[in-house]
Amino acid sequence: MVVYVDADACPVKAEAEAVATRHKTKILFVSNGGLRPSQNPLVEMIYVPDGPDVADMWIAERAGPSDVVVTDDIPLAAKCVEAGAQVLRHSGERFTESNVREQLAMRDLMSDLRAADPFRQGGGKAFSKTDRARFREALDMALRRVSST
Repeated sequence: MVVYVDADACPVKAEAEAVATRHKTKILFVSNGGLRPSQNPLVEMIYVPDGPDVADMWIAERAGPSDVVVTDDIPLAAKCVEAGAQVLRHSGERFTESNVREQLAMRDLMSDLRAADPFRQGGGKAFSKTDRARFREALDMALRRVSST
């Protein structure tokens, strides 16, 4: 059992490390670099070469049924769900077989809309303490699910 974190733009790295440590589970932070190493023996920093989706491909090639993946990248989530991994967004929302394809289609639609209107402004909401708490709870539950299988 391993927790893989798509770490380049992850706002919940500290929360993921704390929950994984409480479960005595190895956690891999996968990034293109720039992350400070942890002194925690359960944490491993994986630095992949620069390039589009290199970290995503690294995670997708390794994640399986006994693993948990933390990402907001929907194409990566789809690959990991297909491989049988538990997949969580930074907000704690689960990607599942029943919702990941719909989210992938919505992502593609929004991408097309943004391309059609270059002046369209993004409007994401700020990441809150509630989101962090929801993530911690979701990761705790995902690790319990994985360890019971």
